[in-house]
Amino acid sequence: MTIAGDPNETMHNRTTTGWAARMEALADDDGYFQRLGASHSAMFVEDGPVLLVTFEPHPASHAQSDQETPFGYRLAQENGWSSLSLICDHESWFRAPEVYAYIDRLIDEAFFEDFDRVVFYGAGSCGYAAAAYSVAAPGSCVIALQPQATLDPRLTGWDSRFRHMRRTAFDDRYGFAPDMLEGVGRAFVLFDPYQGPDAMHAALFARPGVSLLPCRNIGDSVERMLDEMRILEPLIAAACAGTLDEDAFWRLYRARRNLPRYLRNVANRLDLAERPLLEALLCRNVAERLNGPRFRQRLFQLEERLDDLGIPLPPPRG
Repeated sequence: MTIAGDPNETMHNRTTTGWAARMEALADDDGYFQRLGASHSAMFVEDGPVLLVTFEPHPASHAQSDQETPFGYRLAQENGWSSLSLICDHESWFRAPEVYAYIDRLIDEAFFEDFDRVVFYGAGSCGYAAAAYSVAAPGSCVIALQPQATLDPRLTGWDSRFRHMRRTAFDDRYGFAPDMLEGVGRAFVLFDPYQGPDAMHAALFARPGVSLLPCRNIGDSVERMLDEMRILEPLIAAACAGTLDEDAFWRLYRARRNLPRYLRNVANRLDLAERPLLEALLCRNVAERLNGPRFRQRLFQLEERLDDLGIPLPPPRG
């Protein structure tokens, strides 16, 4: 709860105000920056017939970002796309009348019809928003990373992670995200099936035209992991080029084989499942391919355990 005179809140307001002025100056020549009520902003920059629509947290509140400008804006500038960045000052799921009114205005102005291709992107609560507001642009493509379908406790009372949002209305306009995907061209929902609540939300998105992409062992921060694999931007670029499909995603996702964090997740799961032979094979593969000292050390331990169990470790493939 924010208390009157809270110095942290005052500093946040000053930071946000200064940032807004800089974004307004940045977008001035080819678009605009607009505050949407007290907690949201929209930044539009026109630079091509493809529009990337991103839902993002304020850059200053994003632990992974050392950039001041929105992720969608930066990526669009690098690729010659137009960008529309919807930004929240705090995690809000973009459930605000000012956001509804802004999207309504874009629909009334036929804004999205000016572009040859429209792609919506977001992760987590922003993934929910990307799916929910994609209804404004029929035929668009949506990439939603571990999105929530709704936080209406009557439907998802099993999700105890966001209790502070239970009084927020999710049963009115742009509310139930899976229903808002009915008019899209393609939608891709990425999640780790071992993350129970994320998997249950993903199941609610099962619709024609929606590809559910279970990324086992990727953990509870899908966006960060894809970024560390260096496939997040190529994934969005494929959608903006109109070439993204399930096969294209799985080809990109092979990069997980070279990401130590992902490989540690797999090893930990095998350890918990008491599968020493499979864990040893994994550790040997990683030690040989990536020269991973931790995996090599773990391999020595597993070889001793397998020897005690009388289980031979198959020789490496020629």
